[in-house]
Amino acid sequence: MSNHVCPWWIGYLLASPLRRLSQKPEEILSHYVKEGMTVLEVGPGMGFFTLPMARLVGSQGKIVCIEVQEQMIKSLVRRASRAGLADRIVTHVTSGDSLQVEDFVNRVDFALLFAVVHEVSDQEKLFSEVYTTLKNGSLVLISEPKGHVTIDDFNQTLKIAKQTGFEVIASPKIKRNHNALLKKK
Repeated sequence: MSNHVCPWWIGYLLASPLRRLSQKPEEILSHYVKEGMTVLEVGPGMGFFTLPMARLVGSQGKIVCIEVQEQMIKSLVRRASRAGLADRIVTHVTSGDSLQVEDFVNRVDFALLFAVVHEVSDQEKLFSEVYTTLKNGSLVLISEPKGHVTIDDFNQTLKIAKQTGFEVIASPKIKRNHNALLKKK
């Protein structure tokens, strides 16, 4: 699996409104993200999923965004401010060695790992840290691009997630991606 991080400037392409033609964030996430929730998003980029989730959680919810690239977070914050959603979003730039989520242990209702797991060199640590943030029974949606991740690599990712304590409960359909819905046991 790759440990290559997507260049920050690609974030503009990933946040493009044209992407909505094939991936509609509200349709993908509205089954899992509800009003008042605290959501963890690892690798939000410039906020393609962040802003729709901020609308879904409402004024009482929070989206916690963990990103390794400061330029991505700066753009996300600008977009959130323009959309009037900045007060619902907490951002943190991490070194990449750790998510640094100690303040969110057992506080997260849902986590989104969209096109990010294949960029992480220590997937076991990633899943372990995400696991600690989740309340019992909380869900995680993993979606990895088929163009970057083979089915064998995705299955290896799921094996690591299971070893961490997650249970695979579904395989949602998202175009051009390998997908799994995990549950914290």
